[in-house]
Amino acid sequence: MEECTHDCSSCSSNCDSREKTSMLESPHVLSHVKKVIGVVSGKGGVGKSIVTSMLAVLLRRRGYRTAILDADITGPSIPQTFGLHSRAEGSDQGIFPVMSKTGVAVMSMNLLLENETDPVVWRGPIIAGSVKQFWTDVLWGSVDVMFIDMPPGTGDVPLTVFQSIPVDGIVVVTSPQQLVSMIVEKAVHMAGLMKVPVLALVQNMSFVECPGCSEVVRPFGESDIHALADKHNISATAELPIQKELATACDAGLIELFEGDWLNGLADMLEGMLKEEKK
Repeated sequence: MEECTHDCSSCSSNCDSREKTSMLESPHVLSHVKKVIGVVSGKGGVGKSIVTSMLAVLLRRRGYRTAILDADITGPSIPQTFGLHSRAEGSDQGIFPVMSKTGVAVMSMNLLLENETDPVVWRGPIIAGSVKQFWTDVLWGSVDVMFIDMPPGTGDVPLTVFQSIPVDGIVVVTSPQQLVSMIVEKAVHMAGLMKVPVLALVQNMSFVECPGCSEVVRPFGESDIHALADKHNISATAELPIQKELATACDAGLIELFEGDWLNGLADMLEGMLKEEKK
C-alpha cells in the first residue's frame, strides 16, 4: 500500500506486509518444559481429569519428569485425585508446584485457596489470565512432559492455552453417547483452527469387564471411537472401562496406585515423541 507507514500497531488493515507476531508466552525463567500435551473434551463429566492423571502417572513410572497444570480453575479435581491437600508455597521468584507422592508436579487453583471448598466466582478473562500465570509464574523446574487438564468446551481458557502455551498436541476424551461424540468433534475442529495436532481419542466408560468370567459388556452399545478417529485422521485411540476400583482410587487420592494397561499405547506414543526429540 502506498500510504503504508510500516507501523502495524496503528493500522487495522490485514495486508501481506503486516508483521506476524506470536502470542506465545515464555515459561518461568527457571522452568524448562520439553513437551506440553493438552487433555480436552467437548463437555464435562467424561473423565478428562482421570485420563490426565493416569498419563502423568504412567510416564512418571517410566522415569520421566511429569507435571500437571490444572487449567480447570472453577472445577479443579487434580489435587483430590492425587491426595494433595497442602497449599502451594512461593518465594520472591514465583510459586512452587506441589509434588505428589511419586514426584508428579501439580499446580491447581485448589492448592492456592484457603479452603478447598471455596468457590472461584470469576469472569472468563480473569480465569484465563490465571491459567496463563500458572505457565509463566510457577517454578516448574525441568519437566519432560507437562499435561494441561483443560476445562470442557471451546471457550476462553482453551483459547488462551492454545494461543499462549506451546502445546505440542492434544488428547481428546469422550464417552460412548452419540451426543457427546458430536460435541467432541467441536473440540477437534477447534484444535484444527488453532493448528494444534490431535494425538489421540480416549473413550471413557466404554465397557465393563465381568470379574468372574472376564466377559466384556458394552452397556452403551458398540464403540464408535474408531470411526470418529478415522473421520479426523487420528491414529491413536484408547478405551477405559467402567471400573469401581479406578473411581475409588481417584476419590481416595490414590491414582498413583492404579493398575491397568488401557493407556499404555498412548504412553508409548508420548515416550516416542520424547525420544525423537533427543535425536
